[in-house]
Amino acid sequence: MEKYMKRALQLAKLGLGHTNPNPLVGAVIVKNGRIIGEGYHEYYGGPHAEINALKSVKEDVIGAQLYVTLEPCCHYGKTPPCVDAIVKSGIKDVYIAMEDPNKLVSGKGIKHLKEAGLNVYTGLLKGEAEKINEIFIKYITTKKPYVILKSAMTIDGKIATAAGDSKWITNEKSREHVHKMRGYVMAIMVGVNTVIKDNPYLTARIDGFKNPLRVVVDSRGRIPLEANVVIDKSATTIVATTDMMPYKKVKALRDLGVDVVVLDKLNGEVDLKKLMDMLGERGIDSVIIEGGGTLNYSALKEGIVDKVMFYIAPKIIGGSNSLTPVEGKGFDLIKDAIMIEKLDVKRFDDDILIEGYIKK
Repeated sequence: MEKYMKRALQLAKLGLGHTNPNPLVGAVIVKNGRIIGEGYHEYYGGPHAEINALKSVKEDVIGAQLYVTLEPCCHYGKTPPCVDAIVKSGIKDVYIAMEDPNKLVSGKGIKHLKEAGLNVYTGLLKGEAEKINEIFIKYITTKKPYVILKSAMTIDGKIATAAGDSKWITNEKSREHVHKMRGYVMAIMVGVNTVIKDNPYLTARIDGFKNPLRVVVDSRGRIPLEANVVIDKSATTIVATTDMMPYKKVKALRDLGVDVVVLDKLNGEVDLKKLMDMLGERGIDSVIIEGGGTLNYSALKEGIVDKVMFYIAPKIIGGSNSLTPVEGKGFDLIKDAIMIEKLDVKRFDDDILIEGYIKK
């Protein structure tokens, strides 16, 4: 049975970057020990995985088994309820990896199927299903985006030389992976210092993926009007600021098509929790932070980060004035350090990616 659910999970991942803020879902239909249909949720607003799987079948499905990574929906949203189509099809057994955390669905889809006489089994590869939908789970339950903090550094923990040079610390494969990650999330966030120093475009640069929303944190209005994130129109740019940005600058940016959002201050800077609230209200389910040490420290200190991704290159820069991934005041005591758990390590040739979750 696991092999069919594993296949459904593989299919679900094909929707990465295309279904946000909806979940990743895969479905497999099995009859007499062989797969006769499969499908996945391909894009936001499109048919759900179960419907695509049913459409792919070339024979009758009476008495078949359905393996699906997420509880089938029982409400009208962008599409009709999937449970009705499953019941009508004649499928006998339904294996569900995880219940839907969406309050509109949670448990109701399972109840509907059982009441219709189907055999329903839950929890098969639940952990794997939850992992691929960690973004959806947080967003649907809190209406706040899932936040990933990404940084590239040398083996001695530097993100740039004392002169500010950082191109390129990591290798091409690592950078390709970063661009994929940008394609998977809905927004990319940096501080104004990164814009001033590096003048990035903050685009995905991967065929088949749309560019994420660009968010620049700029408390005082220091962003140059000629910055690439201002003049390049391949993605929308939000500048999150405070009442310390001069109105002239606000107007100039808005005239150039930038969405300037004035937020409350926290210790003289943009309140990042309020920024996350605003993004969540706008339907942004995920943010990757690619800032420098100052923004990274603020994000960690304010508790908005869910996951970290540190790309480490086998290089040594040294220098007491070289930049590090987390600056700020830091913590005085080791016991106050932010703990990372559930670590995973990947290699991109000689580079290493360490990713883990902030221990709450």
